[in-house]
Amino acid sequence: DPPLKNNFRCRVACETYITVGLLIVGGEITTKAHIDVQNLARNVIKGIGYTDVKYGFNYQTCGILNAIGRQSPDISQGVGRKGKEIGAGDQGLMIGYACNETKELMPLPITLAQKLTMRLAEVRKKNILKFIGPDGKSQVTVRYVDGRPVSVEKIVISTQHTEDSVDKKTGNLANWAKEEIIDKVILPTIPKNLLKKFSFKNDCYINPTGRFVIGGPQSDTGMTGRKIIVDTYGGMAPHGGGAFSGKDPTKVDRSACYMARYIAKNIVAAGLAEKCMIQLAYAIGVAEPVSIMIDSLGTGVADAKLEKAVRKIFPLTPRGIIETLELHRPIYRKTAAYGHFGRNEFRWEKTDKAAELKSAVK
Repeated sequence: DPPLKNNFRCRVACETYITVGLLIVGGEITTKAHIDVQNLARNVIKGIGYTDVKYGFNYQTCGILNAIGRQSPDISQGVGRKGKEIGAGDQGLMIGYACNETKELMPLPITLAQKLTMRLAEVRKKNILKFIGPDGKSQVTVRYVDGRPVSVEKIVISTQHTEDSVDKKTGNLANWAKEEIIDKVILPTIPKNLLKKFSFKNDCYINPTGRFVIGGPQSDTGMTGRKIIVDTYGGMAPHGGGAFSGKDPTKVDRSACYMARYIAKNIVAAGLAEKCMIQLAYAIGVAEPVSIMIDSLGTGVADAKLEKAVRKIFPLTPRGIIETLELHRPIYRKTAAYGHFGRNEFRWEKTDKAAELKSAVK
């Protein structure tokens, strides 16, 4: 975001690696603006919640190594063309998906899991549950009957916690703390109609290892791009393999996945399919996609008709994608947690092309 604030034509391919007491920021950034990497990184770590040594990592005392260079001229000659179409920043295939299981037109399991992690962060930041730490994740198993979600089968929540929430006899997270998580996190988040046959005693796993005091970088080394399924559809759709974070919108790993989601969501919103998967493929330096595949998974109108309408309505070059989805704006920090899809604040979640699509396939 900081490079984009100063110059929307900047090029960014930035990675982070974090471990015990150390953050490494590396990659390629081409911009005339000065980026204070040290200050920026410390503020991000502070915002996440690593503000106290009790969490094993502190934004004030950690080491930060800056290993950022500039984009290779061999790459930029194929991507940055003044007054012309922008070539794709890399080769690869990109996937978009939508289904009518939720109002967000997302698969139910990942939608519920995202909402649980959002709620975990909320109860921590608002001091509703003072023993919760900044490291946490969730997983939701949903039962399907004839392809439709009918109930929640299992819930897993792993959350870092402070020592004062530990049972002195067992050394594990105390039962009273688990009950608080159920009451303050799970019950306000999961719809009651999905919990009719759910047993909190047998089907709910809160910190199943027992103890999670040591968390964050002190416990697990982290790196950009290690959670690409969590970033997308929770395993309900294929993935092309490219991570999103740290990349400017000329990188089709990111922008074409956003466009593919935009297309799929509008197809489902138009009632043209109950489920839809879009696959786009690009060659580095080439503006137009080398392949477009649409699969409504047998739930909608003929895929050939959908493809014809998509080619007519949606621009699929990097420049067209960037302009249509307004990707030149500094909007990306919000995407770094809680998933890139199913969140209505993002332009690629709009369904403003649904009516046009519906007319085009008549």
